[in-house]
Amino acid sequence: METIIETKNLTRAYGKLKALDGVDLKVERGEWISVLGPSGSGKSTLLHLLAGLEPPTSGSIRVAGKDLGALGPDELAELRRDRIGLVFQQFYLIPYLSAVENVMMSQYFHSMSDEGQAMDALRKVGLSDRARHLPSELSGGEQQRLCIARAVVNEPEIVLADEPTGNLDEESQDRVMDLLRELHGEGRTLILVTHDAEIGRMGERRIYLNHGRQVEVHTAHQEMEEMFEDEILEALWKSDEDGIEKIDSILRHVIGSKELVARLRKSGFLQPKPEMVLTEIGRKRARALVRRHRLAEKLFLETFEVDRDQMQSSACQFEHILAADVVNHICAFLGHPEVCPHGKAIPKGECCGLNGPTGTRD
Repeated sequence: METIIETKNLTRAYGKLKALDGVDLKVERGEWISVLGPSGSGKSTLLHLLAGLEPPTSGSIRVAGKDLGALGPDELAELRRDRIGLVFQQFYLIPYLSAVENVMMSQYFHSMSDEGQAMDALRKVGLSDRARHLPSELSGGEQQRLCIARAVVNEPEIVLADEPTGNLDEESQDRVMDLLRELHGEGRTLILVTHDAEIGRMGERRIYLNHGRQVEVHTAHQEMEEMFEDEILEALWKSDEDGIEKIDSILRHVIGSKELVARLRKSGFLQPKPEMVLTEIGRKRARALVRRHRLAEKLFLETFEVDRDQMQSSACQFEHILAADVVNHICAFLGHPEVCPHGKAIPKGECCGLNGPTGTRD
């Protein structure tokens, strides 16, 4: 694979505040990277630096084989014009130009305006019938799709999108994400900044920032493995809870269970024995998984009034995006419930006013 973007020890400071602090990133051509993190974590700053819109305080950036630190303003503008498509949350459309003229403006800075090509770009995003409308006459979703048409009309290798769905309703969000998936499917490199965990999961790799530091990197493959590991740990907890000695029938439904079991032993979650027995660390993790799942079930059934037949699948999808502090908030919101809708005990957490060291309800 060819590396198209690479940063080393990338730092951006504003006075004493470090918006980015030593970020190392390598992006392969055609890869989809999701950049996630809380507000103020440095996500947008990273995108601005990769686009050459502002310089780093220290560290280096290479984009499409060029060292951005060695380029002057005109050369950076040429790089953006020829190689990079930018999609902003704020749109930055020219208010007195029609939709097709906004797209043609991007062409003008690239080479020459071509209305036919600009109309093709609008047709691709479903806006050919709105070509003569001003931005003020378009909905938020339509304006974002117009931004995408403007960004890709010159067929850039790289698309940088900053919270492209942040201000959109669900239907508009789905259409925008469909467009971005199509662009990625055409072989373009996509770096998407988002605060939405579900959108972030669409990427092949997820980069998490916190206070300007890169704290986690996940791949889609890693996520699947983690979900399977969690399924094994949760099954073991439930088998102990129900007094079931044989759990082979459960594990047969887990893809690659033998490899996963070996990895769980290596990670210290299972005891190094032929029998699959949780270690104390494994029990702690399994307890947290069961607690999260059962609280999600209770939330869906009693608060969201989801049908019982849909409750289980909804809880399974929902639980995997819940952070520990969110689980505690849900527990408090529900009044620290004792049992789940199936009558099974919900393990207590730190929010439940525990006096013991483990917080168990085994």
